[in-house]
Amino acid sequence: MAVAEAARRPKLVRWLSGSSLLGPAFVAAIAYVDPGNVASNISAGARFGYLLVWVIVAANLMAMLIQFLSAKLGLVTGLSLPEALRERMPRTGRLAYWMQAEVVAIATDMAEVVGGAIALNLLFDLPLLLGGVITGAVSLGMLLVQDRSGQRAFERVITGLLLVIAVGFLASLFVEPPSASGIAGGLVPKFAGADSILIAAAMLGATVMPHVVYLHSALARDRHGHPTGDQRRRLLTATKVDVGVAMLLAGAVNLGMLLLAATNLQGREGVDSIEGAHAAVSQALGPGVALLLAIGLLASGLASTSVGAYAGAMIMQGLLRKRIPLVLRRLITLAPALVVLALGVDPSQALVVSQVVLSFGIPFALAPLIKLTSNPDVMGADANHRATTLAGWGVTAVIVALNLVLIYLTFAG
Repeated sequence: MAVAEAARRPKLVRWLSGSSLLGPAFVAAIAYVDPGNVASNISAGARFGYLLVWVIVAANLMAMLIQFLSAKLGLVTGLSLPEALRERMPRTGRLAYWMQAEVVAIATDMAEVVGGAIALNLLFDLPLLLGGVITGAVSLGMLLVQDRSGQRAFERVITGLLLVIAVGFLASLFVEPPSASGIAGGLVPKFAGADSILIAAAMLGATVMPHVVYLHSALARDRHGHPTGDQRRRLLTATKVDVGVAMLLAGAVNLGMLLLAATNLQGREGVDSIEGAHAAVSQALGPGVALLLAIGLLASGLASTSVGAYAGAMIMQGLLRKRIPLVLRRLITLAPALVVLALGVDPSQALVVSQVVLSFGIPFALAPLIKLTSNPDVMGADANHRATTLAGWGVTAVIVALNLVLIYLTFAG
């Protein structure tokens, strides 16, 4: 009976569920819904309404392409992106490249730990510094799951948290649906002054995350190995589904954040911060929705800081062939975030600034990824089609151009 029922399911569903091929992209997707996204997207919606909906849509399409290329590199070559770069760089170049990647990892960790601290403050009224310490400690525990129980167990934990995040940030849309005409108008690319460009850069930095561009290649390789022939074709197809589903979920959550703010917070005072937005949501939609929002933020902080620390360790091992003990590395990357919290820096502003910093690291991850996956000497018959290569370079050019405009506006102001 069970066999007959299974046979009636669509072939793709049976193939994916029976082979357990989905998972690596859901770990990568956590980086696309981290607390930096919360700060950037809520700020965008509260200040500009539906104006920047198109930024989230465009960034999510970019993310689908980029994450697939990263996973493809790992499957086809059997190397992570940092390992592939190490083979092609002199020692001095590897050190310099690793240093910029570490700066990106620290900026990532700052956003995630600060976000977790804010969530614990909202839920339990804990001091931000104590909340940051707890976030770091819990994330270390999650990393130990990966270290001792393997990648599959880590994937299940992270995927569960991703679902919690989705519920937390999408619940409000069912209580107070957004304007359909507002969403449609926001799909037309446009800005409204320098401030909107600054927020757009922060949103882009929060959506296309450099550390998971490096990480996804290792996740796919470690899960599936280095397949050949028909098995490789099958796994590459499954990876497209994995990336597509995971990025659609992450994109829906990001869009939900902006729509929540655009629908309920625009025009209100004091909603540029997460704490202010939480209070306003509680007043507008009730404490239940505000509670779900805080729980989603906490899940985001815990999951994303674990993934970020995992990526940082993988980048160091790939580029330098060095490993730092897990606890020591966690303490090193945690320190800057705790310093920011101890100094009393505005946490929401720290989140937005960290995302702008992240956006400057994106070209350093994208350019070598596109170059490697377009090279037949590296990828063989699986090298990118010309259209894919052009799209990849186009994504990189857009991000670089936006960053140059951001630098000009920052210094001109």
